[in-house]
This record gives sequence, C-alpha cells and structure tokens, in this order.
Amino acid sequence: MPGTVAIETHGCKLNQADSAVLARQFAQSGYRLVDSNADADIIVVNTCTVTATADSKARQALRAARRANPDAIVVAAGCYPQRAADELRKMTEVSMVVGNSEKPELAGLAIALLSRRHSDAAPSSSLSRVEGRDAGVGILRRSRAMVKIQEGCDQVCAYCIVPKVRGRERSIPPEELIATVRQHVTGGFKEVALTGTQLGTYGFDLEGTNLVRLLGRILEETTLPRLRVSSLQAHEISPELLELWRDRRLCPHFHVPLQSGCDATLKAMRRRYDTATFRQAVELIRENVPDAGITTDVIVGFPGEDASAHDASLAFAAEMGFADIHVFPYSQRPGTTAHHLPDQVDANEKRRRATEMSAVAEEGFVEYRNRLAGQTRPVLWETGRSITPGDSGERWNSGATLRWSGLTDNYVRVVADTGLDLANRITEARLFRTDGKAMLATIPA
Repeated sequence: MPGTVAIETHGCKLNQADSAVLARQFAQSGYRLVDSNADADIIVVNTCTVTATADSKARQALRAARRANPDAIVVAAGCYPQRAADELRKMTEVSMVVGNSEKPELAGLAIALLSRRHSDAAPSSSLSRVEGRDAGVGILRRSRAMVKIQEGCDQVCAYCIVPKVRGRERSIPPEELIATVRQHVTGGFKEVALTGTQLGTYGFDLEGTNLVRLLGRILEETTLPRLRVSSLQAHEISPELLELWRDRRLCPHFHVPLQSGCDATLKAMRRRYDTATFRQAVELIRENVPDAGITTDVIVGFPGEDASAHDASLAFAAEMGFADIHVFPYSQRPGTTAHHLPDQVDANEKRRRATEMSAVAEEGFVEYRNRLAGQTRPVLWETGRSITPGDSGERWNSGATLRWSGLTDNYVRVVADTGLDLANRITEARLFRTDGKAMLATIPA
C-alpha cells in the first residue's frame, strides 16, 4: 500500500505555495496526503519564523505531531530551520530539519529516511484524504491554488528576518508559470493566487518581463476563471498595473502592507515609502477598482515608537478604512538591525497598543462589509455541510439543506444556505448582512 504524508503549513501564502509543491512531490513518489498526523508515515511542519510567536507555534506543532504519532518521520521545514537549524535539532521530537534552501530535496530525503528506518516494514495503509479541510494547509483545497512567482527580498527592512531565510530576489520564468496555471485549470482549480516575497519586483532578473506583462500573459494565454495577486507594496501601485483590473478575472483585492502610519517609524523601519505615497496608492486603487478590498499589515511597538508615533499610526490606519488589518506586536528577531536598537517598547505596552490597533481594524472590517450589503458579487464556494433540524444559529433559508462557505472576488468570507451543490463553483450571491467574520448571502434564482 502507498505511504502517507501529512503537511501542516504555518505563516504566509508563499509557504502555502511551497507546501503545494511538496504535496505534488510526495504524490509523484506514490504517497497519499492524509488529514490526521496519527495516520501519517511522514509529518511535515512547514514553519514560519517572522515572530517569536511563530517560532513557539512551530515548536508546539512539532511536539503535537510526535505525540500523535511516535513512529512517524517528523520534519521541521521552512523558515525557522533556515534561521535556527541547531535550535530545532535539539528537539527530541524532530527527525529531520530542512531549511528553505533544501526544500526541493525534502520529499526524497524524508522518504529515504523512512525507508532506512523501516526497511522491512510496510508503510501505513491509511487512505484518508484531506481535500477541502481548513487546518492551515490551503494547498489542498481544490478550488484555489497558490503559485509562487518569485522568492527572496533585497529590501532588508530593519525588523524583518525574511531576507535571511528566503535569500536574494529571484523570479521564475513566465513560460514555467503559465504552464503551471494551465495545469491548475486542467486540474479543476477555479482560482490561482500569485505569491512571493516581493511580487512587484517580479522579472527584474529576467529579460523582457515584469509583473504587468506576466499578469497580462496569464489572462491572455489561459482560461483561468479567477486570478488573485497576494501582496503589493504601496510604491508599486501604478495606473499601468491597475489598468489590468478591467478584466474581471483579476480579483479586486489588494493586500498592501503599511507596517506603520507614522513617517518617522517608517523611516526607522527602512520602508521605501511614506504615508503620502501610501495614501496616494490607496486613492489610486479606489479610483480605478470600485469596491476593492484593501487589507494591510501593521506592526505596533517598534523600537523608538513613542505614544505620539503610535497615535499617528492609529489615526492613519483609521483614515485609510482598511477592509482588514493584520496586527503584529513587534517581535525581536536575532539577525535584524532592529534587534539591536535602543528604546525597545515594553511587552505590556505592545499588547495595549495591539488592542487599540485591533479596535481600528474591527471598525474598518465591519464598515467595509456594511457598504457591500445589498450588492451581488461572484463567490467561489469552497466548503459545505449538511444542515440538520437540530442545528443552532440563524436560519435564513428555511428550505435549505446545505450551508456553504466561500470567498467573494474582493476577499470577503460569505456563508449561504441553499439546496444546491456549490462545490468548487463560482456563482453570483446577494450579500445582505455581516454576521461575525462572514457575510450572510442568498443565491439568486
């Protein structure tokens, strides 16, 4: 019987794209993807190391994997091993430590170790599948695929460990990317999200291409229903780029990291824009792409950020009216410039500031969705479950038998009750009210 592998992915969409490649490599070697660590011969934890919390989450996951399956090969992979391999090798729960630079060989290394360890034992016979589950391995959803178009970062922001764990910027040739998108379309995927560390600089190391040309080619040379760009920097937003969004297959969602709404803090962070540039980028998006969802990242408590700088950041974030904000208390990362800066902010104060920024995020989250109420938007439906008579909670379609969850083109989570099978379909949905983290919707007849 075939061997089995479980993959748990932490962190960014780039990691999800890497995990997708790992899943394909294991499949090509005859391995089946399983949902439960207890059923896996090999368990891969594809880690993040952007904060100390991410490191802690990785260690917890590795220990949990070993507890669930004492006989499995447990692999610590990705950014944390790239930064601190020796730290992870000391964990008795870990069988292998594989950094980003070795990821292309991970599947072969893990399978070889399993073969040596159990050369005279048959692999697990579990055939359980993981498709459609929501436990952090976005690679496995049949509706959406992540495609890495470039990797690495040359910007070296003061707080960021990514250049050390991902290396210098390098782009994947467009012909290879177009072929990959076509494969995903053939495989039934309805949406592809392009990922990378610095998508806006795509093609600087290749002749005759850049991000605008790549997007144009994907739209022209494939039949992909939906194309999403995962993240762009404020200074990379241009009229030429936004002109592409006339094609409705490009999703009107822009993730534009802010990090701080205070110019002095942005300068200390070594970001390549100021708040005026950021404001101009947001205005340009809204002028050219109506109802676009604009989301962002904000760091609170960066070294030297005093109360007035924090207040300026709060005010700017509120002014921008983001559809959502990912709030991060600053985390010291050994190997970065900011790790050595004076005037580190007290942990309790960072938590307080994070709470205040999260309140701004919640206000923008609700306000944006309230503006969408009454609109009809395309939704890619991902998961559905049966509605039983004993279900608690609101019922807004009494004749429905299924409750579906999906994403609009502008990246809003939507829930609809219906009797239809919507699996991996894009349909119009009428949004009518926000309910927690999702909007309730009906499917027009």
